[in-house]
Amino acid sequence: MANNGRRSVKLKKGPSVGTGGHGRKALEGKGPTPKAEDRPYHKAFKNKQLSERSEAKRASGSRTTSAAARTGRSGPKGRATEEVVTGRNSVVEALRAGIPAKALHVAVRIEMDDRVKESLKLAAERGIPLMETGKPELDRMTDDAIHQGLVLQIPPYEYQDAYELAEETLESWKKGHVSNAPLFVALDGITDPRNLGAIIRSVSAFSGHGVIVPERRSVGVTASAWKTSAGAAVRVPVARAANLNNTLKAFKNMGIYVLGLDGDGDVSLPALALATEPVCIVVGSEGKGLSRLVRENCDQIVSIPIDSAMESLNASMAVGISLYEISRQRAAK
Repeated sequence: MANNGRRSVKLKKGPSVGTGGHGRKALEGKGPTPKAEDRPYHKAFKNKQLSERSEAKRASGSRTTSAAARTGRSGPKGRATEEVVTGRNSVVEALRAGIPAKALHVAVRIEMDDRVKESLKLAAERGIPLMETGKPELDRMTDDAIHQGLVLQIPPYEYQDAYELAEETLESWKKGHVSNAPLFVALDGITDPRNLGAIIRSVSAFSGHGVIVPERRSVGVTASAWKTSAGAAVRVPVARAANLNNTLKAFKNMGIYVLGLDGDGDVSLPALALATEPVCIVVGSEGKGLSRLVRENCDQIVSIPIDSAMESLNASMAVGISLYEISRQRAAK
């Protein structure tokens, strides 16, 4: 067959003139190859994350998960963020304690046991909505916590304003609507919700009128606090103070005596002469005690006589003892 005068040319393999350097940049060193556990798409990376998450859960020892921790957003001013209680034991105990609940989420085709049955029964009796929810959604709600197919949503706690609570209580006392002089407990640097719950319970037991917590670096009314209060959180208002020191100054201007609890106090608790007056007791953390500024804003520093071998008392225990003594003196008046 004629080729019309054209010659076939066999191309030679290999680089041709002018191509040098085209792949130089791609061939430059990129450093050592990352470990398998540091490569996001490697199985070892996921296993490492799961391991770290499990360690964190074991360290916290808690089955409650804050929505703020999951989303990185704080709640509106004066309000707690919504949280969830996870796990069959935790959920049934929360329902037994009467903790306010927004909804009970139950996994689709959950394996029934006594805890699940009781949770469903308690929720139905209290009119708590029951939501059948898929496992992926439960995992998302709990940030992959161990939920065992049960998740209880806790609504945000509605905090009162500290100044308004004190003002309203004083006015009610002066009008004779409240028999006992106003009695409050303020927390300084306490972060354990169980301490808050126990303090709320003591305030309720000894006819107190409220608990004051700072907005920052302080415990809030969580599911754990609700549970420890044994239902007293329904009766005792918890108020938030934007600035604890300013709030204490305002209390003093309103005629409320501010008494700080500390081991080296100016007066011993049995010798307290202000028990029958409007009082706000301030308690600090067990380790650090009262902060310097809070201490300076107290009218008196009160100490509880204890054995010299014991350095200090738990915050909730110190509050309980103090409230008992104030209640005793008021009853004897």
